[in-house]
Amino acid sequence: MKSPPTVRPTLRILVVNTAPGAGEQAMAAQAQRNTALRIGLLESGYDIVASLPADIFLPERIAQIQPDMIIIDSESDARDVLEHIVIATRDEPRPIVLFTDDQDPSSMDAALHAGVSAYIVAGLQAERVKPVLDVALARFRRERKLLDELSDTRRQLAERRLVEKAKGVLMARSGLSEEQAYQRLRSMAMNRKLRLGEVAQRVLDVEDLL
Repeated sequence: MKSPPTVRPTLRILVVNTAPGAGEQAMAAQAQRNTALRIGLLESGYDIVASLPADIFLPERIAQIQPDMIIIDSESDARDVLEHIVIATRDEPRPIVLFTDDQDPSSMDAALHAGVSAYIVAGLQAERVKPVLDVALARFRRERKLLDELSDTRRQLAERRLVEKAKGVLMARSGLSEEQAYQRLRSMAMNRKLRLGEVAQRVLDVEDLL
């Protein structure tokens, strides 16, 4: 008996369109880009939850829609758009893909610095959309994992410093050895169901009040 096919979770994608250049030719080119992007997304099974202009209301709309990924379609420099998106995703990061014809290295550096997961130059063809998004999503998840690990490491180091200071306080006030001071902190943490660093901070807070 065959097992049921794996159901791939659908990404909720928000597309941000920048204004086309002046003239019929620019508008036609932009329409062609929009069509290629939409076809590529639909054929890949992605859910386009909204297509919005790059205006001052963009951060508010992103907060309301809560997309899983943001795609920016920008024929030229998209720095103004990125500013709005950076504001909207500061507290809730999500993968950002930028399709553009802008080959200026400074624009690319600015985009990557702003948190863009994939900067794709002259690559907006329907058949390329899925692999680009897959790579961007994988890169975003890897970067978030590394950032989380870095944050955990910093927290552990900070807590270790607190524990060392708290041990010193207990050793000085109660005449305990270093091992006895550590065991007392550990026992307090277990009894109160707190992290060792939290107990150490409380000991230091009490010491400051004395």
